[in-house]
This record gives sequence, structure tokens and C-alpha cells, in this order.
Amino acid sequence: VQLQASGGGLVQPGGSLRLSCAASGNIFSRNAVGWYRRAPGKEREWVATISSAPFTNYANSVKGRFTISRDNAKNTVYLQMSSLKPEDTAVYYCNIRDIYSGLDYWGQGTQVTVSS
Repeated sequence: VQLQASGGGLVQPGGSLRLSCAASGNIFSRNAVGWYRRAPGKEREWVATISSAPFTNYANSVKGRFTISRDNAKNTVYLQMSSLKPEDTAVYYCNIRDIYSGLDYWGQGTQVTVSS
């Protein structure tokens, strides 16, 4: 299983970006997928999760601004980010923890920089 994150870039405060996480293999549809981020000098933090149902959960810091969604036909999860703030600057990673094997899979990360 490989996860490929993309869609990061440089955006001004108040702007929007959409991140994508494309998965290979056949475990995607049965699993929840999460987005995490690591800002410079900080610990990795959880951002959002979408279950297989799909149900969604968000960190308080992004609730109301970010939307996570999934397209099982494309094995892809999206993170629509709006009203971006400088404190959203981080490397964003997607993650799957397979419910059958318990194995963790991580994408390579995509850089999001919010700056004027």
C-alpha cells in the first residue's frame, strides 16, 4: 500500500487549497483515512479523519474551515482547506491504519505555506 499526498503550495491568508491523498492497493474502502500535520518545531498533530461510513471528525483548530471527503472509486481522500491562516503552515500527511492488519501507512507529505 502506498499513499501519495499532493496539492500543497503557497497561499495567502484567507485563501484555499485542496489536498489529495491517493492510495494504491485494496485496503482503502474499508478503512478510515486521517490527515495530520507537522509545523516547524512542533509535534505532529491530527487534523481530520473520515471513516469508511463515512463519518468525519475535525480538530477544533480547523473545524468550520476544513472539509474532508473521500471518493472510494478513485481510492482518494481530499482535504479542502479554506480561510487559511499562517498557523496552518505545515507539512500535511495522510494516514491509513488498516483495521485488519493493524499496519500504519503514511504518505510522503505535502507542504502548505500560508503567508502574505
